[in-house]
Amino acid sequence: MSSNEVRTERIGSTLLITIDRPQARNAVNAAVAAGLAEALDLLEADPGLRAGVLTGADGSFSAGMDLKAALRGESPEIPGRGFGGLTEAELSKPLIAAVEGWAMGGGFELALACDLIVAAEDAKFGLPEVKRGLIAAGGGVIRLPKRIPHHLAMEFLLTGEPISAQRAGRLGLANRVVPSGEAAAVALQLAEQVAANAPLALALVKKIVRAADGVPDAQAFATQRTEMPSLMKSADVREGMQAFAERRAPQWTGE
Repeated sequence: MSSNEVRTERIGSTLLITIDRPQARNAVNAAVAAGLAEALDLLEADPGLRAGVLTGADGSFSAGMDLKAALRGESPEIPGRGFGGLTEAELSKPLIAAVEGWAMGGGFELALACDLIVAAEDAKFGLPEVKRGLIAAGGGVIRLPKRIPHHLAMEFLLTGEPISAQRAGRLGLANRVVPSGEAAAVALQLAEQVAANAPLALALVKKIVRAADGVPDAQAFATQRTEMPSLMKSADVREGMQAFAERRAPQWTGE
């Protein structure tokens, strides 16, 4: 799939999704949101795709919401999926953000909605919404305080000032900090490592992590117990055990 705003490319078992509005620093308007939703649907529906990488064109991840488009009445949200068709979506497949340049406002929120983040060393992250009379309502005020210490999250949310990739790495917001221009390549390598694992197990990891968010351990374990029997009966579990015994690479079917 490709469009004027969002491009997709299959690379092995990974779907590379690129926001392609460099003239607007890849800001998200209605067309970008629709294109991202379509790309994520493709990722979810295709059994040959095991992981996704989200990036932006021409050295910038995303400047966030297109304010000019918003003033014209365009919405950057998809009902039930949130900002950019991603921030409230519940994807079963791993998604990695490859951040070059600026990830500001909604751009940072798109990255926070991903499972892993690879940042170029010159990348910048920020939630400047308060400077425009807004709040980071695409997940920023909800997710950031869960990812880093409370007072640091409040500093970023209340001042609106950006942080460097190096600081993001030190705070645990970025899984990798890499040379400029290499974020997508490293993210694709990381996606390949992830995609080598059993797809049903990857999906269940994501499901249990979501279910355990903010609930007592006993409740999280109860949810896990309800999900484990079907996984244990899967062909992939048998294949994983047999492959280990036979000292060979497993051949996953997702069944």
